[in-house]
Amino acid sequence: ALLFCIITAGGYAFQSAAPSSRVVISRASPLHETKTDLEDLAKKLNPLIGYYDPLGLGSSQFAGRTDEFTIGFLRHAEIKHGRVAMAAFVGYCVQSNYRFPWPMTLDGSQFPSLSLSPPEQWDVLPFAAKVQIILFVGYLEFYSEISSSNGQPGEMKHYCKGGIPGKYPSFDANPHPVPFNLYDPFNLHKNMSEEQKERRLLVEINNGRLAMFGILGFLCAQTTPGSVPLLNGMLGSYTGEVMAPFQGDLDIVLGGRSMVEAFGLS
Repeated sequence: ALLFCIITAGGYAFQSAAPSSRVVISRASPLHETKTDLEDLAKKLNPLIGYYDPLGLGSSQFAGRTDEFTIGFLRHAEIKHGRVAMAAFVGYCVQSNYRFPWPMTLDGSQFPSLSLSPPEQWDVLPFAAKVQIILFVGYLEFYSEISSSNGQPGEMKHYCKGGIPGKYPSFDANPHPVPFNLYDPFNLHKNMSEEQKERRLLVEINNGRLAMFGILGFLCAQTTPGSVPLLNGMLGSYTGEVMAPFQGDLDIVLGGRSMVEAFGLS
């Protein structure tokens, strides 16, 4: 109840596509590359709102590229941001209620106390730990972009070149053996039908959209008291800067100023 009351508009987020509108799309062909495909997808994701693009991003032709290139970029970005938001939302809930019992560092330091909110827990992490986390995520991001632009036989096409938005490459071609892939590490869904894959992707996109509202709701409630009435009194206030991940770690470099002040962002 605490988590999903942030927005009532997200009520459609966990609804799957109606059986009558379910369309099986071949994975061998480009997926949702045109504006017409985007409009059809929008109706399946939320029949009430349908296609809504007030800024005209779907026809903006980023960097002088085609609409198909732009739509592939935007769809992949939304899926990726939705996945990050779902991880952040779940992580926020776990960090607020559970503390790992084992040491966090080699010197025996424990994980931050539950008396701290998740943003405060991040603030007190050692600088080296923050760097490791960001480098690991950066590697995953880098690896996801090295698929062949043209999609050679046996290779995955880039999502802006007719590939599947949101599909993460396997680690099979990695020169250093990796025991598990990021998606379906135990191969539990290798026999899933195309219809099931299509439906699960729709559910994932809707859940990701709701999670983006959810994690933003948490942060707004902590940094701007009263901004999310349904969370009043449920979350402690946070006086740090959620957009400054190294706040307090770079004081020597910044001369004691905040990152906002040092870079003229205020």
